[in-house]
Amino acid sequence: MPGLDGMRALAVVAVMIYHANHTWLSGGFLGVEVFFVISGYLITLLLISEHERSGTVDLRQFWLRRFRRLLPALFVMLGLLTVYLAIGFSQARGRVRGDIVAGVGYVSNWYQIAVGAGYTASEAFAPLRHLWSLAVEEQFYLVWPLVMLLILRRGRHRLPRVAVWLVGVAVLITVAVAVLYVPGDINSVCTPGDSHGYWRIAGRCISVNDALYLGTFARAGGLMLGAAFAMVWRPLALLRGPMRTKNRLLDLVGLLGLAIVTFMAWHTHLAEPALTMLTGSRFDPLLFRGGLFIVGVATVMMIAAVSHRRSMLGRILGMRPLRWVGTRSYGLYLYHWPIYQIIRKEAGRSLSWWQFLLALAIAVPITELSYRLVETPIRQGRIGQWLRDEARRPSPEVARRRRRAAATGLCSITLLGFAGVSVAMAPNECVGTVECASEAGSELVAAQTSVEAAPTTTLPEVTTTLAPGDVAPAGHEGSATTLAPTTVPPTTEAPIVRAPIAVGESVMLGAVQQLQTGGFNVYAEVSKQGSWVAEVVGQLRAGGQIGDTIVIQTGTNGPVDASVYDQIMSFLPPEDVPKVVFLTVHADRGWIAGNNDLIHSLPSRYQNVTVLEWDAFVTQGLVPGIAGDGIHLGTNAAKQTYANYIFDVIGRRDLVVPVTVE
Repeated sequence: MPGLDGMRALAVVAVMIYHANHTWLSGGFLGVEVFFVISGYLITLLLISEHERSGTVDLRQFWLRRFRRLLPALFVMLGLLTVYLAIGFSQARGRVRGDIVAGVGYVSNWYQIAVGAGYTASEAFAPLRHLWSLAVEEQFYLVWPLVMLLILRRGRHRLPRVAVWLVGVAVLITVAVAVLYVPGDINSVCTPGDSHGYWRIAGRCISVNDALYLGTFARAGGLMLGAAFAMVWRPLALLRGPMRTKNRLLDLVGLLGLAIVTFMAWHTHLAEPALTMLTGSRFDPLLFRGGLFIVGVATVMMIAAVSHRRSMLGRILGMRPLRWVGTRSYGLYLYHWPIYQIIRKEAGRSLSWWQFLLALAIAVPITELSYRLVETPIRQGRIGQWLRDEARRPSPEVARRRRRAAATGLCSITLLGFAGVSVAMAPNECVGTVECASEAGSELVAAQTSVEAAPTTTLPEVTTTLAPGDVAPAGHEGSATTLAPTTVPPTTEAPIVRAPIAVGESVMLGAVQQLQTGGFNVYAEVSKQGSWVAEVVGQLRAGGQIGDTIVIQTGTNGPVDASVYDQIMSFLPPEDVPKVVFLTVHADRGWIAGNNDLIHSLPSRYQNVTVLEWDAFVTQGLVPGIAGDGIHLGTNAAKQTYANYIFDVIGRRDLVVPVTVE
């Protein structure tokens, strides 16, 4: 059935385009659902055929064939990635360690659900995120033969009735996913005060929608549809029944299915940025409320056409270029995502066209080598046969080949062992400029806060001996006593000079070190909204910690109501705080313009407010080293530029440090 290879080709190309840049094909990830349906169909068809031939299913041989087909290529890819991490990107070793272990055990989907590393996670480097779908398929391969063996023992005449039940199971799964799906904006950061869209299991936050997308049970619908169709639609039987002349009708059915899949791939999405928060996502309701089921049914319609030997659609999809891609779809899927990640270093960044072409230029040859040297020889048993042939033909040339093979194997094992130990022992470090900058900034803020909260020290008590004639204080009669230290008040009180204050979000958090070097006390946290900033300003005011100058930046993470800005200013009267600086905010989100309009309106109502045009600076390209997301401070040059703008506007040009572009 060469048409099925063509379907695989279309599916893997759609996935690769989506993973490169989701704006090119927002629903390209649906190619995975096509794979699930094809897998359910083929595996069930193979099991039924084997039972017809032998009267049973050899589970051991079935699993051995699956392992020989899947594991060698996977292990080679994981080995190459481990070596790359040890040599080329050592900072990410600890972060990727759990993904490697989960990939080896084919439980990547459950691992990603448990640690919150789904497709919407903001990890900077995630080279194995794509293995979740292979884990779902492998888990299906382990369990489904057992189920089919029980079904077949009850008689193959029951298969049409079982197929109806399996379709019913797929419908129930679809209904359950639709009921459990959480619509609206969901923050990627789960906190005790904001756990909307999360289950709390054993003290851990589990994203509901990520679990529905990655979970084996939730994604079993496509597998069940494919399995059900295999029970009633067998290609060889078609040529003996009335469907042998219905190829034109089936072509129309298949084209309709292709049109539906194309439409869904073009008009659906997995998750888009939230409308009310910077770090949140909004999952597509169409996808979770029947979209996956629709794609599954449309895929079955395509299988019905291409599995017919007289189908025109089958011949078109079975053309040699598509067959070439389809037969290598497993290797392409394995290698394309790690190569994408090595190029861009961050999971959330989109590839440009030239980066995409570069990735293909790397992935395609590696895939071909994997197909020819690993997948095909092991699947066909060629390696074992070659070793047996070599053993039967001793000669000097055979001995030299053995020595070369042994030396190559020893070097490979040594390198892989070194890389494996390096990854196993590596600390779990931050990866990526934004994550590392936020982590370092949080540590500096915490250190500053701990110093501010430290209790005031007092002088130790002094023990003295009374000289003859001295009078001991009441209650301390005797020759030896302890006298409390005395404090002589100064004749004039020195004025209290308080450090300037900076309060903000993750953008400011990236420049904590530069601001603290300039004498600022900084209070900033990731993913905080305007209400948090107002609360912090109020606490600082109540504690008497605000002096003449305060710098505030809020509005990046979500829309801020005008009343919040007014609340902030209620704590900062001009007679007490003569200089209040608000920075405008910059991000590619819908609320930014409205927040900046409110910030621009503040000087007309509050005489002590000055506005610093951070949004304009970034938009005009005046900030070198902005991070890949276009929002945060990526390099030291960007961080120092941020601090310099603040130093300049508060009139402290002596604090400005020349910026060196990195």
